[in-house]
Amino acid sequence: MVEKKNTSPYSPEFRERAVRMLDEHLSDYPSVSVACREIAAKLGCSGDSLRVWWKQVRRDGGMEPGATTAEKARIKELEREVRELRQANEILKKASAYFAQAELDRPFRK
Repeated sequence: MVEKKNTSPYSPEFRERAVRMLDEHLSDYPSVSVACREIAAKLGCSGDSLRVWWKQVRRDGGMEPGATTAEKARIKELEREVRELRQANEILKKASAYFAQAELDRPFRK
């Protein structure tokens, strides 16, 4: 199975600048969602993307509960490892069943 690469059209610098702009101008808007929508429209990205980036920066900074970027990367790596180990276990189970059957089919020696 080929894994799909999710690459963002926005550079990390763009994201950082957008989040910084949202933080600086958040007090000018009645709510976070309005601020995200307005600022994102000026930057040319979606308001949801900006809100997700902002929330992740807050999680990374410890201002909000949730998994940090490093924790998410570690979880993803562990999930990949578990998937590979399960595949290896399946192969070993099938191989042992095959060889056990071959042993049973072998003629008995006295």
